[in-house]
Amino acid sequence: MSIWTRIFEAISALAQGEGLGAVFDRLRTPPEACPERTVAFTIAVIALGAKMAKADGEVTRNEVAAFREVFHVPPEEEANAARVFNLARQDVAGFDLYARKIRAMFQGDNKVLIDVLEGLFHVSVADGSYHPAEDAFLQEVARIFGVGSACFRAIRARHVPDAPRDPYDVLGLPANATLADARAAWKAAVRDNHPDRLMARGVPAEAVDLAQERLIAVNAAWEEISAREAA
Repeated sequence: MSIWTRIFEAISALAQGEGLGAVFDRLRTPPEACPERTVAFTIAVIALGAKMAKADGEVTRNEVAAFREVFHVPPEEEANAARVFNLARQDVAGFDLYARKIRAMFQGDNKVLIDVLEGLFHVSVADGSYHPAEDAFLQEVARIFGVGSACFRAIRARHVPDAPRDPYDVLGLPANATLADARAAWKAAVRDNHPDRLMARGVPAEAVDLAQERLIAVNAAWEEISAREAA
């Protein structure tokens, strides 16, 4: 059974007028229930991502295409995927409620919340720009998720072309961190972005592709820091 079939089944109550928020409540499962967490993760990114795509006043084809890069939708499941996306993107109102439900769903699992935020950034820059309204949207989502400002800056630096790119920010470190701290953070990031670890967190296999972008950025940050120390 494909992930999109599972999503379709999970939201079948929408036909009777039940909202996506109720679906999130239904999908609040134990950490070991990985298939259900994968469905929940996918709905989370779609629901918040669709609302974020609307934050700058327009949903572009590139933004919709960005979902296809993260979630590879087979032709036979396109109608199911489109139904979820179109319901979520009707307007931007209520995104904070979605964010709170997502945080409750993954309570105590900060890495999954960071994965969701990473997926949202991927969509935000898909149209070639990063709108101030999108930045405000994502900062508020990060606040609700409990993601610290340093982590937010690190994700933004990885995805937004003209964002400040301090290598310490990319590794989630203060500017006065030691070389040993930087090495430890780099190694932890490489370990945490291994495909097996991502899938154990309930991240869909398709979304694991995002980890490659993350690894490129953290490797570059470590190289820059270590080069500075060697100079």
